[in-house]
Amino acid sequence: MSFVSTSENPSCLHRATGIDPASLQPGARSAIPARRGDVAVTLALRYAGTRTVTLRYEILGHEDLPAVFVAGGISAHRHVAGSEAFAEPGWWEAQSGVGRALDPSQHCIVGFDWLGGDGTLDVVIDPADQADAVAAVLDALRIERLRAFVGCSYGAMVGLQFAARHGARLDHLVAISGAHRAHPFSSAWRALQRRAVALGALQCDETHGLALARQLAILSYRTPEEFAGRFDAAKIVDGRVRVAAEDYLDYCGAQYTARTSPVAFQRLSESIDLQSVEPERIDTPVTVVAVEEDRLVPVEDSTALAQRLRGNACIEVLSSLYGHDAFLKEEAAIATILTRALQAAATFRSDISIEAAA
Repeated sequence: MSFVSTSENPSCLHRATGIDPASLQPGARSAIPARRGDVAVTLALRYAGTRTVTLRYEILGHEDLPAVFVAGGISAHRHVAGSEAFAEPGWWEAQSGVGRALDPSQHCIVGFDWLGGDGTLDVVIDPADQADAVAAVLDALRIERLRAFVGCSYGAMVGLQFAARHGARLDHLVAISGAHRAHPFSSAWRALQRRAVALGALQCDETHGLALARQLAILSYRTPEEFAGRFDAAKIVDGRVRVAAEDYLDYCGAQYTARTSPVAFQRLSESIDLQSVEPERIDTPVTVVAVEEDRLVPVEDSTALAQRLRGNACIEVLSSLYGHDAFLKEEAAIATILTRALQAAATFRSDISIEAAA
C-alpha cells in the first residue's frame, strides 16, 4: 500500500495534550484545531482489481488525543462537525463538539469521504474495500490504533468489516443501525431505487431519476407513524391530487441531487447490498444499537449480530418515530449510548496497558 498526503490549514498541525472541556462552552470551536487533506493510495478492491484512488479526510481535535473514526450513511462525508477552520455545519453536529458525546477536546475525530463518493470510481465497491480505505487513511495519518470506530447505517457495516479485517487497530466498535448482512427486503427496496436512476438515464434525465430514488429512500428511512402525525390529507391542485408529503419529498430529492452524483449513489447503494461479514471473526468489543421501528435493519438482525460476535458485545434497543434515521434524530438517547461506549473503550485500553506493563 502506498500513499501521498496533502493537507489544508497547516497551521492546525501542531500537537497538544488536550483541553479541559470545563473551560469551554458546549459546541465551542475557537480552541479546537481542524484540518483537511487527501491521500493517494493503491488498494486491491475485491471486485475491481488494484486501483489508485484519492481519499479525502478531515480531522477535528488535537492529533495526539485518542482517535475516533466516525462514519455515517452513504450520504455522509468527512465533515462530521463544524469548526473555526471549517464553519459549515457537519452531518452529525448534534453529537460532535465540545461538551458533546464526540468531544474534540478529548478525542481526535476523524472522518473521510466514502471511496466512490465523488462518482469518479464507477466500479463495484465492497464494504470491505471501504474498511481497507479507512486503514489506508489511518496509515497516512500515522494513527496506529483507534479508541473507537463509530458507524451509523452503512458506516456500521464498514465498521464491522474494519473490526473483522483490522481488529488489532481498534479498541471498541459502535454499530448503529447496521448489521453483518443486508436484509433481503431492504435490498429489494434499494434495487428499485437504482432502477429509478437507470430509468432517468434512459430518458436523459439522470437528475430526475436520482431525485425519485432519494424520495423512495426517505420512505424507507422513516415510519408510517411519523408521516401520519406530520402530514394532512391530500388536496386537489390544478385539477390533480397532490398528497401532503410531496412537497417534503420534492425538497429531499432536490437537496440530494445538488450534492450527489448518480454514479456515486448507484455504486454505494450496491455496496450496502454486498455486505457480508461473519460476526464470529470479530473479537473487538462492540456496542450494537438497534431501533425497533427500523424497517431497513430489523432488530432481529442486530440481535443475531450481537449474539454471534466473538468478543464482548452488548445491544441497545431504542424505540423511535424516526426509524432508521434515529441516529440523526434521537439526539439524547444516541449521546448517552456514545458516551457510555467511549467510557468503556477508555477502560478497555487502560486495562490492556496495565496488563502490558505487568
